[in-house]
Amino acid sequence: MAEINDFFIEENSINYIPEEKYVTIQDIVEDIDAIARTTYMSLYVIDYYKQNFLYVSDNPLFLCGMAAETVKELGYNFYMNHVVPEDLQLLLEINTAGFKFLRNVPINEVRDYTISYDFFLKNKDSRKKQLINHQITPLRQIENGKVWLGLCVASISSSNKSGNIKMLKNKSGVYWNYNRESKKWKEAIRPELKPVEEEVLKLSAMGYTMSEIANEINRSFDTVKAYRKNIFEKLGVNNISEAISYVMNHRLF
Repeated sequence: MAEINDFFIEENSINYIPEEKYVTIQDIVEDIDAIARTTYMSLYVIDYYKQNFLYVSDNPLFLCGMAAETVKELGYNFYMNHVVPEDLQLLLEINTAGFKFLRNVPINEVRDYTISYDFFLKNKDSRKKQLINHQITPLRQIENGKVWLGLCVASISSSNKSGNIKMLKNKSGVYWNYNRESKKWKEAIRPELKPVEEEVLKLSAMGYTMSEIANEINRSFDTVKAYRKNIFEKLGVNNISEAISYVMNHRLF
């Protein structure tokens, strides 16, 4: 049975942060709140020293029907109460694997990395559950490189199952997939879309139909259909909605 203490291992345990440090980051929290008002995605900040949530946005996607302040007060109890039981062990495994990965990264590069994965949340008033994509980027570190604050972003997942654990590096063409059986990370190359395929995706995201896209890019309907098929194969998705979500979550354009 998972417990809150299981989330805190040697790699992410911090002995001391002076209280005055929290005064200096208040502007950062206010900036994150301003950014949260521009997107549907849910943003929140984990404090690995106090082992709680420092900030939670009002965006409803992550809140499971509760107020942001309630989720903030719950902190890690939110996971215990609202992550489906079969995914709690997944989160613990990701937590351990992710922090051990970062401990092997040069201190000055830690903030270039983002861990991405999918898990199910359940609403407080029903048995309904939704799959979200969850990403954590180190926001602040202490002198020895350990992560003090983590910026979390929750969005709609492009998958249909939990897991899909990836470590992404900013401005890099490579990423790492985590294999739960071998407990190892494996380097991979990000999918590369042709400019015309990116254009098809962007127009699709804007609500254009396939016929309208064909007119816009001066191609036949069948050619646009072929472009979409190629996009789905490259990204490993089944439809245009999943493709749009995938490229947004993985910042392919």
